[in-house]
Amino acid sequence: MEFHVSLYATCSVEFEFKNYTILTSQCKGPEFLPVACCNSFKDFACPYADAITDMTSDCAITMFDDIKGPEFPPGLFASMCSEGMHGLDYTNVDQATMISN
Repeated sequence: MEFHVSLYATCSVEFEFKNYTILTSQCKGPEFLPVACCNSFKDFACPYADAITDMTSDCAITMFDDIKGPEFPPGLFASMCSEGMHGLDYTNVDQATMISN
C-alpha cells in the first residue's frame, strides 16, 4: 500500500465543479488562437487569482488538471498566455464575465 503526502494545502476552490464553457466555447483547436484562448483563460481564472497564485496550495495544479483533456493539450495556456515574468495580469479583465463564473 502506498501513501502519498501532499506538500500543498488542499485548494479551497472546487475546480471540478466550475463552469469551463468560457474556455471551451472560445478557445478551439486545432488552431488555438492566442487572443481567444488567453482572453477566455483570463476570464475564467481571474476570479480565482488569489487561490491559483498561492504557492502553498494545490489550486493551480487542481485547476490545470481539470482544464487539460481532449479539448486542451497540457501546457497550452502556460505556453501562449505569458504576460511577463510574473505570469498573467489579472487587473484588466471584464468584471461582468468574471462574476458569471
